[in-house]
Amino acid sequence: MWESGFLAIFAVMKQFRTISTAFIVVIAVIFCCNVYYLVNLYSSIRETVEKDVMSAIADADLDELWLRAERASAEKKARMQAGIPETEQKGELSASLDSAGNTISTTVYPDGTVASNTIPKKEEQSFTNIFTQSIGYQFHSVMDSFVDFDLTLMDSVLTRRLNDRYIFPEYVVAEIVNFKGETIKENSAKKSGKYDEFTYIFDPAAGLFYRVYITPLTRHIFSEMAGVIVTVFLLMLAFTLAFIYLFRTVSRLRTIEEMKDDFVSNMTHELKTPIAIAYSANDALLNYDMDNDASKRLTYLNIANKQLRRLGELVENILAMSMERRKTMQLKPETIPLRSFVEEIAAAQRMRADKDIEIEVEADPSQTVEADKSHLSNILNNLIDNAIKYSGESVRISVICKADSISVADNGIGIPAKALPYLFNKFYRVPNGNIQEVRGYGIGLYYVRSILDKMGWSISVRSKEGEGSVFTIKFRKDEPQDTFC
Repeated sequence: MWESGFLAIFAVMKQFRTISTAFIVVIAVIFCCNVYYLVNLYSSIRETVEKDVMSAIADADLDELWLRAERASAEKKARMQAGIPETEQKGELSASLDSAGNTISTTVYPDGTVASNTIPKKEEQSFTNIFTQSIGYQFHSVMDSFVDFDLTLMDSVLTRRLNDRYIFPEYVVAEIVNFKGETIKENSAKKSGKYDEFTYIFDPAAGLFYRVYITPLTRHIFSEMAGVIVTVFLLMLAFTLAFIYLFRTVSRLRTIEEMKDDFVSNMTHELKTPIAIAYSANDALLNYDMDNDASKRLTYLNIANKQLRRLGELVENILAMSMERRKTMQLKPETIPLRSFVEEIAAAQRMRADKDIEIEVEADPSQTVEADKSHLSNILNNLIDNAIKYSGESVRISVICKADSISVADNGIGIPAKALPYLFNKFYRVPNGNIQEVRGYGIGLYYVRSILDKMGWSISVRSKEGEGSVFTIKFRKDEPQDTFC
């Protein structure tokens, strides 16, 4: 029966490990697929953004040509109005865009005269449609020989065209190079650094190109992908956390299953004590002539009867350990004469033949206490039984009853200081290499504390390794429960 149960548990755990491994593999594959998808998405978005940048450069080139043409026309008109002869009308030209998008054209002549003109912003954001029937290349071949390039204006216009496409770089600089890559017209705003570079040919006949330096587009691309990236990683995180939670839950259940098995093993040991005592009493009745000693026969029969009663009480206490039973369990307090009560328990424990056991009881014959007799008996039996189990070949136990307490002292192996705070926890047992035959997780001390707590009493322990232990039950909760020394 036990073997079949163990094999069933082993099969379930093996199946769980197999399913867990498969689930981890599936998560890993999904994660790799998502990474692959994100990489492809990044490449696709980058390609689209680069096309937008090239489109913006083309629009900005045409816009800059148009603005230069308007500036030239405005400058010519301004010179004529100023009465400056055409042969003397050469001057330094400059243009810029104001905050409203209007073009400000300024000319400084050799004699110091300054002419300024404002060209209103067109209704269209882009001037591309104006050149639908024109060829930009031919326009450059005509315009560039009359009006020089204005790279500052080009930078400004290009920035606006990029913004129209929801691209907001912090740095945009254009310069003019030839087909050999030599700089023909350098931009004074150019700074050293790592930038994305784009080349746009605007005059193939002369072999002239715009070379544009722009803030790396990676940040812009990741901002475009932010929703997808966050969603994917949140889903993966949710899957991972859910799996970790599931794995930990199953691991805890596995631990509880093991603890349950250990509890059954330990409880079997607990049940063996009254069985052994009852067996010894019955063995004496069977193997010795008791016909002429009625009092001794009655004594052994009473011992057997009491141990069988205790066996039934232990079974009942196992059922009482559930939370539902503990919540509804009702104690039955009665007046108990402590000396006779403790002596009876000590007498039964002395009959154990596995060790040399000496139990001393110190109590006032008139001392009484109000408690549930059955549970108090279980508590004292538990403490004495632990003292016997965790000792050498011979054990001396002192049970001292006072007006406000009962203490159980022994000369056993003691308890490590680090284990004292957990001593009364459910299923906790002190790891001890010296007592190999006592195995499993017990509920004895947990039961003791639970019942004492329900009775309104408390328990404390003093112990030192190699020097024994002293458990003290206080009849009132005047001190903090579970005091450890």
